Amino acid sequence: MCRQTIGEALAARLYAAESAIDQALSHAAGLVAALPGARADAFLSAVAGQAVFDGAAASVQSLTDVRAHLVRTHTALAALARKLGLEPLAVGPIDKPGDTPPVGGRVIHATGELVNEDSREMANNSLPGKLNV
Repeated sequence: MCRQTIGEALAARLYAAESAIDQALSHAAGLVAALPGARADAFLSAVAGQAVFDGAAASVQSLTDVRAHLVRTHTALAALARKLGLEPLAVGPIDKPGDTPPVGGRVIHATGELVNEDSREMANNSLPGKLNV
């Protein structure tokens, strides 16, 4: 397996992990948002529901920390790919900062040509140039 293929496989796994964390964060935040109304609708005192609210809020904070770690991993992998001379290709549903012009979730080769759209669901052509440690 060549380095480019390995990089593309890792990019797809990274996108899947980022997407899963974002979805989990969204669901956990929705739970936190629903708790005060649910407590009031059930006629429970604030004291009775505080431990539940604390746990759910801590889950949101933990998921936020996990997301930050994945963002740093994304940056580190992108910098490594660039250092290894791999073609800049990142998988994801939205444009990354620096995509000019925006690619709108299509697969773009480093030359700027549109790649067979059947080969990948979503991708764009930006990688950060350096690692910020």
